[in-house]
Amino acid sequence: MSNKYLELTVPGVRGLHPYQPGKPISELEREYGVSDIVKLASNENPTGPGPLVRQAIERTLDDLARYPDANGFALKGALARRHGVPAECITLGNGSNDVLVLLAEAFLQPGLEAVHSQFAFAVYPLAIQAAGAAARVAPALSWEEPQPLGHDLTAMGGMVGEKTRLVFIANPNNPTGTWIDGESLENFVSSMPDDTLVVIDEAYSEYVEDPTYPDCVSWVERYPNLIVTRTFSKAFGLAGLRIGYAVSHPGIADILNRLRQPFNVNTVAQEAAVAALADEHYLTSSVRMNNSERVRLTDAFTALELRQVPSVCNFVLVDFDRPAGSVYEALLRKSVIVRPVANYGLPDCLRISIGTPDENERLISALTEVLTESGG
Repeated sequence: MSNKYLELTVPGVRGLHPYQPGKPISELEREYGVSDIVKLASNENPTGPGPLVRQAIERTLDDLARYPDANGFALKGALARRHGVPAECITLGNGSNDVLVLLAEAFLQPGLEAVHSQFAFAVYPLAIQAAGAAARVAPALSWEEPQPLGHDLTAMGGMVGEKTRLVFIANPNNPTGTWIDGESLENFVSSMPDDTLVVIDEAYSEYVEDPTYPDCVSWVERYPNLIVTRTFSKAFGLAGLRIGYAVSHPGIADILNRLRQPFNVNTVAQEAAVAALADEHYLTSSVRMNNSERVRLTDAFTALELRQVPSVCNFVLVDFDRPAGSVYEALLRKSVIVRPVANYGLPDCLRISIGTPDENERLISALTEVLTESGG
């Protein structure tokens, strides 16, 4: 059916295609009539919220008739203490996705450009296009590199020009699970012009254990054109509450806070995030389980002779050396949801989130059956 309203739409929005999330459990139940479903599609934390978060949520129930604190005073204070930055450097978002879109709205328009890597997070090109700007996409590293399909900083730097206002770097990157060491990344940041803002998306930072992985928030004071975004949706287990933030120069935070919607972060999310920051035991145990189970899954994929990208995240990108849609569909029929990534330009791959030990066992069993039934 044609949409007569498209001609009324601004050009940047007219050609947009909606973001494709992982299939919800309820949708699979309706479509396939299956039950007891394992969802490993959206890089969620399978352990759920920790005990301190659950208690904090209970305490908010009597206040839900009131608007939330529009400035997020308590949460900004907790984040400021955690990162050693002034609260004026923090912008709260409805997930870090919200902050990424705010950056595009604030600093991009027709005639300007933003740079990102091939196979980078799908929200970057969506936000750039919606703002009417042009995306310059740097080719990713090859499969033969130590960080296959990851960011090629040399190629990205070569695309920065007079019209470049934003450079998006995911470290680690979704959907590849690759990452950039501190020396290489800081050299890149320091080489950027003052009027080019570098956005480092650290949504999966809590999972990285390599000592050369940088904490880029500590660089913000040295590089006023640097913005670091983080989220509570992954390691902290709060994806359903939509809470994230950016750390930046106070001048940039001031601009973002002018643009963001009033009350964009609800009361429950704010209180839960404060509690999550205080529960170090939950975070440590959650990360430990994830990283242990990631080794188990990667060993299983190797045993199945599947090529994969080495990951430091809570997911693994697996290459099936053929269009992966049939594998995805077959897994759905076995009550296992993973993530097809053809929309990223990776039609032969599936992104598989790390679940609980029981969920991962079901995945391995189902995937083994699917590959056996299909002849490999």
